[in-house]
Amino acid sequence: MPVKTTIPYSEGLFSITFTCTQWLPLIEMVQGYDIVYQWFDHLKSKGHLISGYVIMPNHVHVMIGFRNKGQLINSIIGNGKRFMAYEIIKQLQAQRNERVLKLLTDSVEPGRKKNRKQHNVWELSFDWKKCESEKFIVQKLDYYHGNPCSGKWSLCANPVEYEHSSARYYETGEQGHYPVIGYRELFHIDLTK
Repeated sequence: MPVKTTIPYSEGLFSITFTCTQWLPLIEMVQGYDIVYQWFDHLKSKGHLISGYVIMPNHVHVMIGFRNKGQLINSIIGNGKRFMAYEIIKQLQAQRNERVLKLLTDSVEPGRKKNRKQHNVWELSFDWKKCESEKFIVQKLDYYHGNPCSGKWSLCANPVEYEHSSARYYETGEQGHYPVIGYRELFHIDLTK
């Protein structure tokens, strides 16, 4: 899947953000939080590390410690988005949500339709930032964790209350819904292996 720029690294700690097509709350519509957690599990099974995240109704922010496994990070993200898209489409079909399915079909670019693409679940590009300083990492995690409390969303009053976030771990030391490895621990892990 296209990205604004190719990530020129094969390992390291990265902040990754991807968004549902047209900012539709597709994750919430299908209660697809577990779909994202399954992708996290897949990443872990390949040796990568999840250090922080928030899963919002229509987008995902995740901090991933990528190990050098001989695969481009762009490919890893693209494959993950593809897996999650198939699962979201299956759920929408099971719900018989024809209106949203049509919208996702209509959003596919003509050139991609020729390649048999049927739905656009995610925006084609994703945002990434390499996390090279503790100050930057903390800034990103604070942004992730504050997202559900922002005025636009108002999903909770306190970041620790939001179930689909690593805020509980960073605020209390207790793992939340999905276990993460603290970013400080990553400083002592060799990601080149």
